[in-house]
Amino acid sequence: MRNRLRASSNVERLRLAIDCMPVATREAMLAGLRSSERIIAGAYVDGRGGVCPMLAAHRAGARTDFLAFARSWDRFTRTRGRARAASRRELSILIAQLHDSLASANGLELDEAIEEHRALLARNRRARRDGPRLPDAADPRGEITARRLRRPAHIASPGLMNMISGITHAGEVFSR
Repeated sequence: MRNRLRASSNVERLRLAIDCMPVATREAMLAGLRSSERIIAGAYVDGRGGVCPMLAAHRAGARTDFLAFARSWDRFTRTRGRARAASRRELSILIAQLHDSLASANGLELDEAIEEHRALLARNRRARRDGPRLPDAADPRGEITARRLRRPAHIASPGLMNMISGITHAGEVFSR
């Protein structure tokens, strides 16, 4: 029973990592899985032409590096640092998770939110740069002069402060 719970949590972690990837990366990973002959687990590449799912996505057009996916994929496949070909079962689970994740995408994806945020920042920068100008009389383009205000050496306070208790007595003056 314990192994079954662990496997379930590994699938859930893999699904969470898949859901966190941009939609374009998920689509490219699906295309990369279909086009690659040998998908591996435990490494980025191996000496026999095998590639990990993230590299397959990269080769299919997604330019995203997502370390959380790589870690969850290796944890799901239980490779423990040794590269090996992914089993049919592991690949079918990954493909099913990718399909389900794409089907449940609700349009509030991280990549879209980032793009909207960048557009908002660019619009704000343009507004500040091209924003309303001050009238010529109020525009301080010339020399600005300033003088220091003199402060009196002794300032009277409204009352005397008892140095021990911090209480000020009305009508008494204490100055430094």
